Amino acid sequence: MGRMSHTDDDFWAALAAELRGRGIARHPGHPRTLGGGSVHRAARLDTEAAPVFVKRNVAACADMFAAEAEALVALAAAGGVRVPAPLAHGTLAGQAYLVTEFVEPAGSAGDPAAFGRGLARLHACRAEAFGWPRDNYIGTTPQRNGWCGTWPRFWRERRLGHQLDLAERDGHGRVADRGRRLAERVDDLLADHAPAASLLHGDLWGGNHGYDRGGVGVVFDPASYYGDREADLAMTRLFDRLPAPFYRGYEAEWPLPAGHDVRATLYNLYHVLNHAHLFGGGYVAQAAGMIESLLAETGGQGRSD
Repeated sequence: MGRMSHTDDDFWAALAAELRGRGIARHPGHPRTLGGGSVHRAARLDTEAAPVFVKRNVAACADMFAAEAEALVALAAAGGVRVPAPLAHGTLAGQAYLVTEFVEPAGSAGDPAAFGRGLARLHACRAEAFGWPRDNYIGTTPQRNGWCGTWPRFWRERRLGHQLDLAERDGHGRVADRGRRLAERVDDLLADHAPAASLLHGDLWGGNHGYDRGGVGVVFDPASYYGDREADLAMTRLFDRLPAPFYRGYEAEWPLPAGHDVRATLYNLYHVLNHAHLFGGGYVAQAAGMIESLLAETGGQGRSD
């Protein structure tokens, strides 16, 4: 028997039935496609109560959406910043999907200082070890989250180690070799730094945060785990730095310790390596430069040794 072929109409009909069955919407309207996503297809679906946001992709992305929904629940429970409430996820008509509350974006700028204070309050939610109850995803890349009792070990094994294995598999042998030399010196870079295991968003670049109509800071698309809070802050500076009042607001709530600028390079290396894996191009050279800079910080040679 041949494989069943599904259309977009099949998906939307199945989703409407699912939403009715869950009591989310009796009469879902027609979907309106939204732009901006580089991985998933997104749409707004109006209902009699409130609009909802729908992300979908091939059925293999079901675990990715399940992990995202779990992180949204954890972030919402911690408070501090607003997140869209997850409403449903699963697989319908051959497609994986995630339905969340639709957050109306701000018509004007929000309050970055309040957003900074809120993120600090989110980070005050802590665990006794570093990691997360399950593996999840950073973009489309699997993210390893097995629990570790020490932060340097977590960063060396769960973050750099996995990305350096991917770099080698992608043919970037020199980046992998130099990166492994750096990984051996993570303890030196993190010497005298003993962070709490804070609840993190995990992927806090510019496209994953904004403001609602009330000017309240909102975060989306988490890749959450418990780690050094500086890792979240570092990523806010990686691609498009947030306004200065955001950082002042954060530090008014919870000041940063000395040495965070060097650690920011170490933490952002993980994301640049991931971009090199996903997109290649200039990210490979950027990762190589960051590795040499960090090696120099440890007293290693900044060039081939």
